[in-house]
This record gives sequence, structure tokens and C-alpha cells, in this order.
Amino acid sequence: MNDHKNIESEKLSGKLQAIATVVYDAATACEGDTVALLALLRQLEQLHREIRDGVFQESLPVNRRQLYSLLKDIESEGGWPYIERMRLQAFLANLPQEAPEENSHEVLESDRSFG
Repeated sequence: MNDHKNIESEKLSGKLQAIATVVYDAATACEGDTVALLALLRQLEQLHREIRDGVFQESLPVNRRQLYSLLKDIESEGGWPYIERMRLQAFLANLPQEAPEENSHEVLESDRSFG
């Protein structure tokens, strides 16, 4: 019985590694393309939501013993899975700062077009 669990665990580990490789390859292929990377992140979030709300919820424990085992696994393996969204402040902090001269030049140009 234990050998069967180990084989299944190894199969799952291999599948998870293959998924990770595909995701990293996709991210590398999109490097520098913010819109494509955002689409990738949205897809990962959607997959997370579908798995969580579907097959994960259907497989939740039905008794205390199973619940204890699940909670023990969550605690020992790194907590609850969560896909964190970038906060707007962090997003804005990563934007390049414009030079003051460029800003004033752009304002002057736009003033001319309206004046």
C-alpha cells in the first residue's frame, strides 16, 4: 500500500515539474511583453480558482481524522496556497521616473495645441 502511494506521489511530482517547466518557458517567451505576462498571470489565477472551487472542494475531508490529516499536511508543507496580486503602490514603484524637463516639455506642447 505504501509503495503505491510513493509511486503515485512520484507521478504527481513529475507532472507538477512538467507544468512548472511549461509555465517558466511561457514566461520566458513573454519576457518584456507586459500584456502577455499579464495574460499568463490571469490564466494561472483562473486555473487556481477553477481547481479550488471544483475538484479541491469536492475532495475535502468528510470526517475529523481526514481533516486533521489535511491540516497537518497544510502546516508541514508550507501553508495554504495563495496567488498574491501585486499592490498598486508596488506596481507604481516599478515604473520608471520621468525627467522633470520631459514633463514640462510635454505640458508646453499640449498647451500649444489647445491655445
